[in-house]
Amino acid sequence: MDLNLDWRKSKSIASIGERKPPRDELAPCHGSPKSMAPTCPLVWNCQSKHATHVAVFILYLVAFELGTGAVRLWTTYNSFDPFLRYGVALCLSLYLLRFISLLVLPQSIFNLLGLICFNAFQERVQLKNSPLLAPFICIRVVTRGEYPHLVERNVEYNMETCLRSGLEHFIFEVVTDKALQLKRSSRLREIVVPDDYRTKSGALFKARALQYCWEDKVNELRDDDWVVHLDEETLLTENSVHGILNFCCDGRYPFGQGLITYANGKIVNWVTTLADSFRVADDMGKLRFQFRCFQRPLFGWKGSFVVTLASAERNVSFDHGVRGSIAEDCYFAMIAFREGYRFQFIDGEMLEKSPFTLWDFLQQRKRWLQGIYLVVHSPELPWRCKIFLAMSFYAWATMPLTTMNLVLAYVLPLPPQPICDFLVAFVGAVNLYMYIFGVWKSLASRYCHRPIMLLYYTAAAICIIPFNVCTEIVAVVLGLLGRKNQFYVVCKDPLYRIV
Repeated sequence: MDLNLDWRKSKSIASIGERKPPRDELAPCHGSPKSMAPTCPLVWNCQSKHATHVAVFILYLVAFELGTGAVRLWTTYNSFDPFLRYGVALCLSLYLLRFISLLVLPQSIFNLLGLICFNAFQERVQLKNSPLLAPFICIRVVTRGEYPHLVERNVEYNMETCLRSGLEHFIFEVVTDKALQLKRSSRLREIVVPDDYRTKSGALFKARALQYCWEDKVNELRDDDWVVHLDEETLLTENSVHGILNFCCDGRYPFGQGLITYANGKIVNWVTTLADSFRVADDMGKLRFQFRCFQRPLFGWKGSFVVTLASAERNVSFDHGVRGSIAEDCYFAMIAFREGYRFQFIDGEMLEKSPFTLWDFLQQRKRWLQGIYLVVHSPELPWRCKIFLAMSFYAWATMPLTTMNLVLAYVLPLPPQPICDFLVAFVGAVNLYMYIFGVWKSLASRYCHRPIMLLYYTAAAICIIPFNVCTEIVAVVLGLLGRKNQFYVVCKDPLYRIV
């Protein structure tokens, strides 16, 4: 098509609107990457930072095991028969709750190894090839069309970031249910999904929109082009663009994903932002380790900062019915896993916002749980692909029960079991450290001149853990009991937030 040829030949950006807003107008949404990286008086390089982090992490694990009594070096405890003390039924229930809490053990091990084995403090991503030699890249943003100004601002911001990073052969595609009336240019294409469009399997919501892009009358990409998937609120950084270029030029892996951080620009809700610090550490731990070492989405992946080879994405497709429409990203990854595709972690980070309200935060977690429930229980996916994902899901789904161990361990103690006690304490220690690491990873550049603030927000993140646990428990109850074919969309535009 002629438009497609214009995309590939174009080397200059056409303005989206009549006026190009200054960068400080874009900053309130997420903030400029440069503004978040002030010159820090600390002269540590990334290697020394990582070495310090590893040493602190290991010492912390040892101290936690000793402090909780999971590892007993000198003290001995009198053993007793729990069946005689509590009765058979209660005793078996207590042991069952103890062992259920170990369902999250594989995830904790992956997080530990990911945070230790790979440097988590890389400051700049260096280009390995000239951007002129890079393949054609389509940056695809999917939206319902509820927040047109947010989409317009972020597309323009991201377009500037791409050009500033040296990217030449690219286009933005905005896929929307409602027309946004974006000004067309050689770098921008708006795709409106018709109301009467139906996929072969009846896919819904975002999966339906993504599948529409691959219809013959709509798709204008070649098999060797690449697609970068963003949410409507996602902002690129130069590091993420460089990481994507390196990944695409390497070409060995058809699927890749990188880090997303949430404490960027003006923070709208500190409670949800600190709660999401766990997700930052999860990206640097579990996600990175599974891709770097196994090249497989053993625990799934996210729906943003996703990079795919066009031919591979089209073969896997998003047309997987209702089961593949709630957590379409996770279902897609499991199908690709089943078909033998390989994955890799991408260097660099993208910027997003945590939910602005506690209600949105709860509904977001509820939708994730319902979506993963459908993935885990799908007959189309073999257990060899979803066994680790299933363990994580059941660990999440049983949180209302396993949380009771915090009280029962003191009220109805069981005789010491060295291996089990060690593993349970290990899981607790790693999960607690994830919040601490996530805060430092997210806020270190912002507060490097004020370390007291880093300590303050670290303490705050630990204090909101009970809130996060309660929210997850409520999400589990609502998710398991509620309808599983609904797709709640979280508001990510600060101009529309509820105060």
